[in-house]
Amino acid sequence: MLLFLSLALVLWAPQVLSVITDLDGLAHRSFDFVVIGGGAGGSAIANRLTEDPDVHVLLIEAGGSNEGVLDSAIPGLMSFLTPSPWDWNFTSTPQSALNNRTLAVARGFILGGSTGINQMVYTRGTSEDWDSWAAITDDEGWSWNNVQKYIRRNERFTAPADHHNTTGQFDPSVHSFDGVVSVSLQGFSNGIDNRTIQTLSELSEEFPFNLDMNSGFQLGIGWVQATIGDGTRSSAGASYLGPQFISRPNLHVLLNTRVLRMLETERLSFRSVEFTQDAGNTKHTVSASKEVILSAGSIMTPHILMHSGIGDSEVLSSFGIETIHHLPSVGKNLSEQPIVRNEWLVNSTDTFETIARNATLLADVISEWENIKMGPLVDPPLSFIGWLRLPDNASIFQQVPDPAAGPNTSHYELILINGILSPTPPATGNFLAFSTSVASPTSRGSITLNTSNPLDYPLINPNLFSTDFDRFTVREAFRATKRFLAAQSWDGYILAPPTNATTDEELDEYVRENAATENHPAGTAAMSSKNAAYGVVDPDLLVKGLRGLRIVDASIFPRLPAAHTQVPVYIVAERAADLIKSAWKIN
Repeated sequence: MLLFLSLALVLWAPQVLSVITDLDGLAHRSFDFVVIGGGAGGSAIANRLTEDPDVHVLLIEAGGSNEGVLDSAIPGLMSFLTPSPWDWNFTSTPQSALNNRTLAVARGFILGGSTGINQMVYTRGTSEDWDSWAAITDDEGWSWNNVQKYIRRNERFTAPADHHNTTGQFDPSVHSFDGVVSVSLQGFSNGIDNRTIQTLSELSEEFPFNLDMNSGFQLGIGWVQATIGDGTRSSAGASYLGPQFISRPNLHVLLNTRVLRMLETERLSFRSVEFTQDAGNTKHTVSASKEVILSAGSIMTPHILMHSGIGDSEVLSSFGIETIHHLPSVGKNLSEQPIVRNEWLVNSTDTFETIARNATLLADVISEWENIKMGPLVDPPLSFIGWLRLPDNASIFQQVPDPAAGPNTSHYELILINGILSPTPPATGNFLAFSTSVASPTSRGSITLNTSNPLDYPLINPNLFSTDFDRFTVREAFRATKRFLAAQSWDGYILAPPTNATTDEELDEYVRENAATENHPAGTAAMSSKNAAYGVVDPDLLVKGLRGLRIVDASIFPRLPAAHTQVPVYIVAERAADLIKSAWKIN
């Protein structure tokens, strides 16, 4: 099956990349901006800055092109991308609260970054999330009301692949229909859809239906919105760097290129970038006349900063790296949403395992997608997601304050999937995958150096479930799934739970053996107010105390929103583009 996927005969949506291959001449070329990282942040910045034909941008991406990567283009094959050649294939440090297990940490190694391998879920977070950013940074520009124009610039809501009537599945008034990234509703119905809707009616007090969780009010369960157009993944590479933009003569792309460090061009000014394409055997340097924009993500952004001599001086000196700028918050405050993928045995064969176990059937549905963009692969496998809160009188609040951004922001997330569509499904049985995730976690980890070699991966420690609140919340989230599936609409469908654990102690052990990361790392170069004694960037995203260096990715999040992180990064990038244009008087 994997061999078939890797040797897929039909390639998807070719585009013409303005890729630089003459590295010797690169140092003599003039660029206004050098952008490090072609994910959500970097792709959007490169697009917006080159709207002015007089502005020349070089975008450096560690991975390869997204052209012809069928597994990425087909939404339903998202599980086949991790691990893969298009994933950095990071691994966490042993997690002490999870029986010292190491966890896979998926990050996109492809033009488009993690938007090319993620689950495509489109969630903005709550109005309270964004207003909390404004309060933390003393900058009202980050408030919910003030980021609306950036939300609308980014989004292009489109009809689902099957063009069904979507009345009652979303609120058109809170969406944009002429942005860049396509967003759509489910285009292929699943066997669990009607049962879920019936449950929301039967148990509406605890599990209310939310027409549109992207309205600023997220509580309840609703239909998944995903970054998909015409049944195809709409990644940053396919949208912001799509054919209509990538051919701009002032936008240049350097693929398969590892940035080693940024270099000081004058005292406390970082406008040069050192990189390699051959594992460090030869090194090249390129400079920006205006700014370097670091968009390498929450893992590699602090890694590159530290190797550039920007970070905690004590840490840097322990690796023999000269400290150029002491900034102790670099790599700290790693926030991640832990997830437990609970698999309930069901009385059905109409689930994704039926496809995953049958190479012929899988080939048929891939062919259907290729030929007419229809069938079960036009969507990510997710059907519904929900955002819910612990009761106000939950015992945990006698020990700790409520960590959510406000009373309308969730503590945990529920994700319903009609089975397991992966290269290695269980050998037997059919399942309902009903995942539970801590949406407002209080555990904090770190990104630290492993060696003095910038090509070596950093140490990634999300420090999952290191707080009582996170452990309490995931237990209660699992108990909520049991109440949900006890509704009459699931009678005769559920055969067995994923665990017979009932006590706190039993559930804790189940979590220790089964929890993973939701792959939403954030906060490792966090934004704070201009006068704050902590943080890495100011509210304008310029690195504190430096000139010529700005950061635009999820590492700058001052707190993790109760959301999947790709859309918040797009919003940050759209505002960052305006900030940069204003600073340099660019049209």
